[in-house]
Amino acid sequence: MKGLSGTQPTTADGHDLVSDGLRHDVLDDFEQTGIAWVWASDADNVLSYLSSGAAKAIDLPLSTLLGQPISTLFETDPDDPDNRAGRPLGFQLNSRSKLTDVVVRCALPVAKAGGKPVWLSLSARPKIDSAGKFHGYRGLAKDVSVEYQRKIEDSRLAEFDSLTGLYNRHRMNRRLDSILAAYKSAKRSCAIMMLDLDRFKQVNDTMGHPAGDSLLQQVAERLRNVIGERGEIGRLGGDEFQVILPDLDDRGKLGELADKVIQIVSQPYPIDDKRAIIGTSVGVAIAPYDGIESDDLVRASDLALYSAKNGGRGQFRFYSADLKDEEQERQLLLDDLREALAADELQLHYQPVVRIKDNHVVGMEALMRWEHEERGWVSPGMFIPVAEESSLIGALGEWAINQACKDAMEWPSSIRVAVNVSPRQFTANGFVDQVAAAIENSGIDPDRLELELTESVFLGDSEQTEKTFDALKKLGVRLALDDFGTGYSSLSYLRSAPFDKLKVDKSFVDSCTLKDQNSAKIIAAIIGLSKALGMETTVEGVEAFDQLEVVKSKGASLIQGWLYSKALPQAIVLQNISAGEYLIEPSGPDKHRPDRRSMFRRIGLIHEDHRYEAVIRDLSTTGAFIEGLVGVPLGTPLVLDLGGGQLVVCTVMRSEDAQIGVEFETPLVSDGAGGLCTRHRVSPYALAAAGMPLGALPKGNYPMEQLQPPPTSKPQFLQVQVGGGA
Repeated sequence: MKGLSGTQPTTADGHDLVSDGLRHDVLDDFEQTGIAWVWASDADNVLSYLSSGAAKAIDLPLSTLLGQPISTLFETDPDDPDNRAGRPLGFQLNSRSKLTDVVVRCALPVAKAGGKPVWLSLSARPKIDSAGKFHGYRGLAKDVSVEYQRKIEDSRLAEFDSLTGLYNRHRMNRRLDSILAAYKSAKRSCAIMMLDLDRFKQVNDTMGHPAGDSLLQQVAERLRNVIGERGEIGRLGGDEFQVILPDLDDRGKLGELADKVIQIVSQPYPIDDKRAIIGTSVGVAIAPYDGIESDDLVRASDLALYSAKNGGRGQFRFYSADLKDEEQERQLLLDDLREALAADELQLHYQPVVRIKDNHVVGMEALMRWEHEERGWVSPGMFIPVAEESSLIGALGEWAINQACKDAMEWPSSIRVAVNVSPRQFTANGFVDQVAAAIENSGIDPDRLELELTESVFLGDSEQTEKTFDALKKLGVRLALDDFGTGYSSLSYLRSAPFDKLKVDKSFVDSCTLKDQNSAKIIAAIIGLSKALGMETTVEGVEAFDQLEVVKSKGASLIQGWLYSKALPQAIVLQNISAGEYLIEPSGPDKHRPDRRSMFRRIGLIHEDHRYEAVIRDLSTTGAFIEGLVGVPLGTPLVLDLGGGQLVVCTVMRSEDAQIGVEFETPLVSDGAGGLCTRHRVSPYALAAAGMPLGALPKGNYPMEQLQPPPTSKPQFLQVQVGGGA
């Protein structure tokens, strides 16, 4: 036992104070207590001694353990907060430094406790002789399995959301910090998605907090299924979630993933014997372009989320540098909207619903319009969601119903008026009384008033919803189910609610002429369903004759869309009516081109080592129509600088005077806001180093590779000034 105990104590005359037999007895008694066990290694860090009690605790034969390298028998936990250096056991042993309470796990399969891991705490000193030679370690080991498992559980509770099992805000912040720190030097990208749940508060308010908790758990499970191994998901609190997506900067893939998240999260949720219906909006930010510190990136994704909610919910947005503080902007917008309502500055415009067979106008949909003295015309997609989040939506809705009934009284009695009703307005106390008052005050025939509802009105108290439906039908008004086919479209809605009309959403019409799409079949199915149920159908969003032919062939009889008319102010409607029967002949393009956008926007065009200023007039996913350069031959390769690090390689396919048409090497993708963007953004610094000049470096965080070199050749094309208004 001298090898374990070191030099034995002696008397002054050199005799041992303790006999070898007593020393053995004391050591055996100590090992039998189970307080700790003795272990030793040789100079090669091979286990040379271990108390038999330790082998029993590990549930492996002592012969299996002895003679094995310690680093193969045991391993440290890299996530152990007490292992502050984060160093593996082998590293610590090779450093020959003192070991103090190093927690290790048996790396071999064990049978104890059903195969659960065994954790030991190792303490030891290196044995070094007077000549400085290392002879191995001598030390103690303790079984800390119970304590360490409890510690792991406590740590898990500290980093995981107890309700959903997702990471919590603390863990997500720590992970994002560490990922971004590691990726800076490696010049790698990382995207984050921020999302919250639309109408979640209504679930809590109408179905109770246990229902809200169940809903959050189901949302978490759906997010796990959608994201999979691509990223890490956290619940930051309430109904707010975050997803970290390392090494992903392709905005095409991110947009597809965001769309899928929105689609899956927005499906109905079974809770007890009811169904809850919510939605979600998503904001996306990408490092290093939108920030390299976690605070900057999170703020960018928050701003993108606010923009998505401002755009009408159920959408995603990428962050862009021109996004303002949306929370402050929304409050300013709400204040201005409240003042506009009080000052009677809002308007209703009316889009005709036309009967195909004789082009007669049979109805009008009332659409709210707002012209702000500073903002100009404010999109309903911007101010209606803001109003829906406040009590103002009730006052707006009441005003719209009253004004629409009043205006409709100046039309022929054969023309109905349709008014959109928000879910919050529909479920508010006194809504039926408001409708009854509007009918009485205007004198309109109730059958001429059509209330357009979306499926979200079925969220919450189904008994109260049925009472509201019954009361409205007793008034004699008509009910239409709007956006049918885009949400959940449960047939139980049609069975339980007395709808008079289904409205086919514009999204199906947009793609009904495209190959490999089921949109035309879906339109036919909806029309057939409504006919079988004795309902009317209006097809929305018809903008071209090829779409008209498709929907006619599928049985459509009522059309609403730009091919017949945009929404018109009351004064223009009355002028048209005064000319006699209200007929509208269809007028528009022969073919619909859903991906082409007309615009007037100044951009950069790069050819060789020169940059030119030009104007983009027409943009699609695969090409653009550009004005401003003269003398550009067919086949010329160019690079479009769309700003913000967006550079598009293209080839000239048309060239006439100062106008050129280009075809993109890689198609653009949706930016989530109705526009188009490149899949990837490129460091302009790197392009400058390659000799491509850019007029201005977009905001971003890129490694500076070298300064922009000066042009070395004469420009080959003539740049001309192009007029026009933005």
